[in-house]
Amino acid sequence: MEVKGSPQEPLQPAGTEDEVLLQADFQLACDRKSRYRLSLSRSELRLRRVVPSAPESRRTALELADCIGSQAFPGEEETDPGWYFAVYFYPLKKKWLGSLASRHRVVKTFRVAGCPNLEENQKTAEKWSKEIKRLLGHSLPNPGGLTDGLLPQPCHVLVLANPQSGKGQALQLFHTYVRPMLTEADIKFKLLVTEHPNHAQEVVREEDLTQWDALAIMSGDGLMHEVVNGLMERPDWETAIKKPLSILPGGSGNALAASINQYSGCEGVMNEELLINCTYLLCKGLVTPMDLVSLTLASKRLFSFLSVAWGFISDVDIESEKYRKMGSARFTVGTLVRLVSLRTYKGRLAYLPAKEAVDEQSKHSSDCIDNQLTKDSLLPLGQPVPNHWTVVKEEEFVLVLAIYQSHLGADLYTAPMAKPNDGIIHLFYIKAGISRAALLRLFLAMEKGTHLEHSCPHLVHVPVKAFRLEPYTPKGIMTVDGELVEYGPIQGQVHSGLSRIITCPQGM
Repeated sequence: MEVKGSPQEPLQPAGTEDEVLLQADFQLACDRKSRYRLSLSRSELRLRRVVPSAPESRRTALELADCIGSQAFPGEEETDPGWYFAVYFYPLKKKWLGSLASRHRVVKTFRVAGCPNLEENQKTAEKWSKEIKRLLGHSLPNPGGLTDGLLPQPCHVLVLANPQSGKGQALQLFHTYVRPMLTEADIKFKLLVTEHPNHAQEVVREEDLTQWDALAIMSGDGLMHEVVNGLMERPDWETAIKKPLSILPGGSGNALAASINQYSGCEGVMNEELLINCTYLLCKGLVTPMDLVSLTLASKRLFSFLSVAWGFISDVDIESEKYRKMGSARFTVGTLVRLVSLRTYKGRLAYLPAKEAVDEQSKHSSDCIDNQLTKDSLLPLGQPVPNHWTVVKEEEFVLVLAIYQSHLGADLYTAPMAKPNDGIIHLFYIKAGISRAALLRLFLAMEKGTHLEHSCPHLVHVPVKAFRLEPYTPKGIMTVDGELVEYGPIQGQVHSGLSRIITCPQGM
């Protein structure tokens, strides 16, 4: 774009969101016959055509909250004295009436050619690009101070991708959607393709992670489970688990990605649209604390970021593996198959209600249930639960689910009240006696998060801080974060804000 005079220097001291920091006249790269006045404030980039003139009402405002980066570069032709800078936006937009809003790419490229001196035009283009990038972090919301800050700039990310996850398209999705956005955001990355089960867990447990500002998981929930447990197995786990994590959905089970998308205030999109939304969040780099749950099984200890399931849900999850190539549709097919032969399971369920935990914590503040990992606040599995715990009188269940994110799947809005760092395990159980039709209605309502409005007498939801589940039925399936674990007694407690996740927590 052609410069009309010299662009303004950034104004000091910092003022209002609408204060103009830079202003100049440029050309659009695609429209050299016209000139546009570009005004940069802390919140937006305003664009209005001045030659030929256009009314003020025709001004375009591009929100910096939607911007992921800017780059300056020379023209392709040697005879072109101009320099260019491109600005990359991903605003929310509906593809058609009635569809869900998702982020789509908008690029504005400006030509700087106000001076015959190529170096002066280069300085102007680089100045604008640099100032836009500087402002990107200031355009993000931080409601109630609930975030841990921003990823540094420049940013270096290790991307771990499972080529076998979901439909087997994770690498193709990465190169088609993720890689271009990381380039636009000037994020340096290394792509590590996993070669066997637990490869990611081994890498993050053994490798030097100090060179990476964040770890991005391009897969389903299973690879995130590996990464979390690999970090917790390190000698320096207290530092390692604070490494910001990003989820880029590339599997069939994309519950964490759907939850992160929900926390950011976006509508419940799926597939490539969900991937673009999550990649946008990585590019923006806003870091938020996330709860983890420590789990004790008969033979080992695990850490979980999503859920523990027993009964109907874990049966569907594992038995539908044969339909993996169907993507997330495998769970729909698996649900219908399991409904035909509905099972019940006998066991003992006990929990520490969230309110009771707060009261107990206030009495023993030195033994905080949320954060003390060095001293487990749960009794061994072989001992009875404490007297202040609640023991469920029913001993026959269709399912038991402990979940600490909003979604159990990309289209299952299971715990609408959940937040990434609320310090709560949302314990659901369905008692035996529910009809197949009623159970199907609950799962259909769960797609919109309205299942708790049905007042189903068989469905119970309790916010808890800890729980214990002891199956009596000799055979069954139990999952942690959607991954099969040993069948038997299990107990867990929440550790508030133990890890960190990349998201944009609007309205938290």
